[in-house]
Amino acid sequence: MLLILLYIILYFFSAYDLLPAQEAQTINYTWALMFAYLSVLFLKQKLTKGDVLAGIICYFGVLIISTKGNPFSLDFSDLFGIILALISTVLWALYWIINTNSKADATVGLFSNFLVGTILIGLYVVFVGGINLPNLQATFGVIYVGFFEMGITFVFWLKAVILTPSVSKISNLIFLSPFLSLVFIYFFVGEEILLSTIVALFLIISGLVIQQKWK
Repeated sequence: MLLILLYIILYFFSAYDLLPAQEAQTINYTWALMFAYLSVLFLKQKLTKGDVLAGIICYFGVLIISTKGNPFSLDFSDLFGIILALISTVLWALYWIINTNSKADATVGLFSNFLVGTILIGLYVVFVGGINLPNLQATFGVIYVGFFEMGITFVFWLKAVILTPSVSKISNLIFLSPFLSLVFIYFFVGEEILLSTIVALFLIISGLVIQQKWK
């Protein structure tokens, strides 16, 4: 159910429609830090000074990107979109934390989650607006997202979460990809990458490096 709620927030509530892609994806990457924080509550792991310092730096980066480089003005580009994106980080973290305590096979568990989610979302679509077949370009996009973002990568990540002795360590590894994401956003989406985005992303990654090295 958390996974379904997550994608309702991201898509049906239009978190990505309300924000530029570079802002949404950068904020979304902070779910790894939220993962480390919530693991203290739910997995009884210890919170270090490095975790606290990383949080200050990372969320200051979120403030910079949300205000397009004017953090002290508190003039947010779209406050509602930012709130939705931040809520999604909490749901992502909770979803993976809950799955760490699951005794079921990781692949079977993910398949069951997506099977139930597909049925419920399908019913939602039917009752709300009906089913409209996408064009060829959208179809390829759906296949890509389903196979890579929602498929084998989920299996690999859940296996890693179950095997690791420290959630905060592996949660930092996802920050290897954000700069590549900016390249894709520039070339495929056509957004001009702002200096404030690069600065914010640098702060977020720096905070997570500090979190990792502190230990």
